[in-house]
Amino acid sequence: MDAEEPPITLVSKDGESFTVARKVAVMSELVKSTITGTILNFLVNKNSHRFHDGSRCIRKVCNLPNKCSYSLLDNEDEDESVTPEIPLPNVKSQVLQKVIEFCEHHLSDPMNEIEKPLKSKSMADVVQKWYADFVDLEQVLLFELILAANYMDIKPLLDLTCATVASMIKGKTPEEIRATFNITNDFTPEEEAQVRDENKWCESS
Repeated sequence: MDAEEPPITLVSKDGESFTVARKVAVMSELVKSTITGTILNFLVNKNSHRFHDGSRCIRKVCNLPNKCSYSLLDNEDEDESVTPEIPLPNVKSQVLQKVIEFCEHHLSDPMNEIEKPLKSKSMADVVQKWYADFVDLEQVLLFELILAANYMDIKPLLDLTCATVASMIKGKTPEEIRATFNITNDFTPEEEAQVRDENKWCESS
């Protein structure tokens, strides 16, 4: 591809736009597939060089041999390139900002692969300091990041956030886990005793 690739604008659930480098945006498999779909739509209609709505031409993006090398432009004016917008209706602005922060840092300093099972309850022993600090968040935001990473299909971010939750559980009793995540125990004492009795094999392993 060209060295100077057009940026991508990600639009959050609440309508806020974030313009980022293409290499940052395509860390999300969802965004990557959306862009690919746009290019394929162009190729299907390449004789007219128009989208189905007729509003834009494409130049200098896909760079496919003997096909085209196109990016989004208005009125075929190569000095007025249009930044493609990708809507992300399931991701709030605050969360999307954190996602972008992660992706930008990951490109310059990739996260270490997370060992499984976790070797420590401290994320500082699992990943580099920046990543451990990154997930030092309130639970609500942490779980929203997990949902965003899953929705946008960003594996390193999903691994990091899920490992963080696992570190919060590691070595704790069920009662301590319920207290950590403010989970109400809806078992009666009799039902809880029955579950423990049925799962003694797990506790002793």
